[in-house]
Amino acid sequence: MNNVEVEFYWRPGCPFSEALHSQLVESGLSLREINIWEEPGAAERVREVANGNETVPTVIVGSSALVNPTVAEVHAAVREESAA
Repeated sequence: MNNVEVEFYWRPGCPFSEALHSQLVESGLSLREINIWEEPGAAERVREVANGNETVPTVIVGSSALVNPTVAEVHAAVREESAA
């Protein structure tokens, strides 16, 4: 399960991003942290999967996009991607 990369889209000052980030770090998942205000194309990527909104946190695992997910939902997506 740990070999699946989790793309974690966030922006500074977002308490929801901070809360999920700390839970994901504690869980030991492989995170690629992407600040949507600094990384070119990141905000557009989030809008693509969030109905045109820049909602963070957004998490992408393989082909699954999760908008403002719980840590349990992220783990379920990682398990599903690992089984594929």
